[in-house]
Amino acid sequence: MKFLALVLALLLEQAWPLRRSNGLYAAFESYADYLERQFNGLQASHGAIAWCVAVLPLAVATVVVYALLRDAGALLALVWSVAVLYVTMGFRRVSHCFTEITQALREQNIATARDVLGRWRGVPADELNAADIARVSIELGLLQAHRYVLGPVFWFVIFGPVGPVVYRAADLLAERWGRQIAPDKRAFAFFAERVFFWIDWLPARVTAATFSIAGNFEDAAYCWRTQAAGWGRGAEGVVLASGAGALGVKLGGALREDGMLNQRPELGIGEDVEVEDLRGTVGLIWRALVLWLCLLFIVSLARAF
Repeated sequence: MKFLALVLALLLEQAWPLRRSNGLYAAFESYADYLERQFNGLQASHGAIAWCVAVLPLAVATVVVYALLRDAGALLALVWSVAVLYVTMGFRRVSHCFTEITQALREQNIATARDVLGRWRGVPADELNAADIARVSIELGLLQAHRYVLGPVFWFVIFGPVGPVVYRAADLLAERWGRQIAPDKRAFAFFAERVFFWIDWLPARVTAATFSIAGNFEDAAYCWRTQAAGWGRGAEGVVLASGAGALGVKLGGALREDGMLNQRPELGIGEDVEVEDLRGTVGLIWRALVLWLCLLFIVSLARAF
C-alpha cells in the first residue's frame, strides 16, 4: 500500500502541484509565530514546550485518523496516505523552478533568471551572474529535493503517514523560528533546530547514498567523506557534497550577496557549473526517486508473498 500511495501522490503532485504559499502552510506558519509570541521567554525550555504544542497534536491527529480509516477500509486509509504525502511533498516545485531558470539562462535572460531564483529561495539574486545563478539553483534544488521529496518519503516508509507530517512540521518550525527570531531571542529556536537536526540526520545520509548510486559513485563518496563537514550546516553539507560529486560539478565557493563577498567552502571536484548541469541535476533527482520506488516495490512485493 505504501508503494501505491507514493506513486499516486507523485502523480497527483505532478498534475496539481501544491504551492509553497498554500493556505495550510501559511496557517501553520502563522500558528508558529503565535506560539513564539506566547512562549518565548528567552529560554530553550520555552521553545521545547512550544514545539510540542505545535507538533504533537498534528502527529496524534494523523495517527488517529489513519487508524480509524484503516479500520473502515483499506481504500480510505490509502486515500489518507496519498493526501498526507501530497501536502508534505513538493517535487513539482523543484522541477518547475529548474525549468524556468534553465530556459531563461539559455535565452541569456539574466533578469528573469534572477527573479525566479530570488522568489524560489526568498533572497534577492540581483548581484548574481549566470554562473552563480546556475550554481545556487543546483544547490537549492538538491536541498529541496531532499527536504520536500526524499526526506518525507523516508519517514513515510518507516512510520506511515505520521512520519512525513512530523518531518515537515519540524522542518517548518526550525526554519521559521531559526530565521525569523531576533538574535537576542534565538534561545527559543534551539530545541526546534536540534530536533530537526536529529530527525533529518538519517534521511540526509540515505539521500546522499542514493545520489552516490544514481550518479558518479566514487566522486560522490569522496566528496561526502572529505568535504561535507566543512560546510558546517548540519545535513546540508552531506547532501550537497554527495550531490556535487555525483554530478561532477563544483558547488559552494564565493558568492556576492548584499554587497559583500560570502566565502563559502567549495564542494565537488569536477568542472564549474554550466547551464546544462541544471538538466543533469533534475535527472539525478529523478533517478534517485526511481531507485527508491523500485526498492519500495520490491519490498512490497516480497511482503505480499
